Amino acid sequence: MNHNLTYLHPYPFAKMATLLANSVPAHDYSEIKLGIGEPKHEPPAFVLDVLRENLDKISRYPTTNGMFELRQTIAHWLEKCFFLNHVDANTQVLPVMGTREAIFSLVQAVVDHKVSDTESSPLSGSDPLSAVSPMTAPTIVMPNPFYQIYEGAAILAQAEPYFVPCTLDDDFKGNYRAVPKDVWARTQLLFVCSPNNPTGSVMTMEDWEYLIRLSDQYDFIIASDECYSELYFDTAPIGLLQACAALGRHDFKNCIVFHSLSKRSNLPGLRSGFVAGDANILQAYLQYRTYQGCAMPIPHQLASIAAWQDEKHVAHNRALYQEKFALWMSELGELLELRMPEAGFYFWIKVPEPFDGDDERFVKALYEQANIHALAGRYLSRDIDGKNPGQGYVRIALVASVDESRKAINRIRKLLGA
Repeated sequence: MNHNLTYLHPYPFAKMATLLANSVPAHDYSEIKLGIGEPKHEPPAFVLDVLRENLDKISRYPTTNGMFELRQTIAHWLEKCFFLNHVDANTQVLPVMGTREAIFSLVQAVVDHKVSDTESSPLSGSDPLSAVSPMTAPTIVMPNPFYQIYEGAAILAQAEPYFVPCTLDDDFKGNYRAVPKDVWARTQLLFVCSPNNPTGSVMTMEDWEYLIRLSDQYDFIIASDECYSELYFDTAPIGLLQACAALGRHDFKNCIVFHSLSKRSNLPGLRSGFVAGDANILQAYLQYRTYQGCAMPIPHQLASIAAWQDEKHVAHNRALYQEKFALWMSELGELLELRMPEAGFYFWIKVPEPFDGDDERFVKALYEQANIHALAGRYLSRDIDGKNPGQGYVRIALVASVDESRKAINRIRKLLGA
């Protein structure tokens, strides 16, 4: 077996299962799941209809780069949503089986080990972060807390993850200006999550311009995870390709974005998303995927076309999340330090005083006394220099119904003695 597998951390939800293994939920209450970011709103009926109507096409092999009609639909969607002059459906768009697999496989495709020396491997020692030779190790920069696939993909590509803490001081976006020059010099890929999971912060045009200029200077790829881009409250977030276009960079040099139907359309089981951006990167990535053998089934592609072409169901979806966030802010804003996110469907909540900043203790209490599932913030983060930026926070996913939200709020009020 690949020895690098031993360096992978357990997934956050596996850590939660271990934490709660000896806990008994409050049986007086029905279970409310706010821990996993799995949408619970109804998927669009017309998309399911298209899926059913085309099941006979399951007998045909799909191509790796997908149907032209799907790529063209995605290109038009990008142009409309992010004010782009033109997106080439043949060279700048690639459908994928959900962004998780695409994030992972892109890393394997782009990391380049120019020096093949086992002593300089970032995973050659007992600690993958301490055994790095800064002169030779490919580096992947990522936010902290983060979507764990970023780190796992880096480890299995034998690259060094470099974590940028996302704290209140930088509006939970990460202070990329504090990253040392020697780190940027060996960086091959930068992951940005905007809107951020779990903090809900978004990148500004100034933020993007700074990173794009750094990419030019040090020649690394920017990979922007934008799966929550349409779940906003006031203003749609600025995407990476949008920032490129504003700077006159219509070739999107060294810039890649990930989008998905899971969140915007409540279709996590469809496993449908896309990668778009720099045609040179996508050309090589397409060749990699041809060998990987991960092509979207034709019925899924046809259903995806229908979903990307419609915005009414997305607006309805967005309104439901806005209603729930307003409810939580109104009913719990004085008891918890609730920070309204700029986008997404997560609350990144500071642990209330009665629990002494202990996120594990708080999520156990939510489970044992209120039968509410939440996620300890430390499980989404890594300790760097003795500090874990997720410790002391809890992620709440507002994926349950409005009625369940009201029940959860009442139980939390009771838990906090209100």
